Amino acid sequence: MKDLEQLQYPIGHFLPPTQITADLRQIWLSQFAQLPYELDHLSHPLSTQQLQERYRPGGWTVTQVIHHLADSHLNAYTRIRLTLTEDNPVIRPYEEALWAELTDARQADISLSVNLLKSIHGRTVILLNRLTEGDFERCYIHPEQPEKKTLAHLLGIYAWHGRHHLAHIRLTLK
Repeated sequence: MKDLEQLQYPIGHFLPPTQITADLRQIWLSQFAQLPYELDHLSHPLSTQQLQERYRPGGWTVTQVIHHLADSHLNAYTRIRLTLTEDNPVIRPYEEALWAELTDARQADISLSVNLLKSIHGRTVILLNRLTEGDFERCYIHPEQPEKKTLAHLLGIYAWHGRHHLAHIRLTLK
């Protein structure tokens, strides 16, 4: 069972620190900014067969992982904007496993999602680079979690999320 856990979480689970410093936010922002370019570099030479490989039994194909990143980070973009413009917004969850089974997530050219990520991340990085300490302390509510989360926490989650799925793709290529 540990092997399956290692395949599912190759970089481990996201463990939020007790204190999120400006330096840590900068590291996360850099990781977030680089994700689309790392993904492009990693996925560019892949064959059709490699794109249909699964990183673990019962897991998604590389194609589904790439499209999932775009779906998820599009939701992150919306969640960030809601958190900055509303007081304690309740964000809307979505059924990511079902989204990954839709035709576009299984069959569309991955360049569509890589380019979407470049655009989403480009806009998000411009926005996040200009936020104040207070802005990063703004909160949102996820209806499936018991406590409010800060925008700084959200940045950490999505920086981790990108690295998490890049690791899945790397596992598939081994």
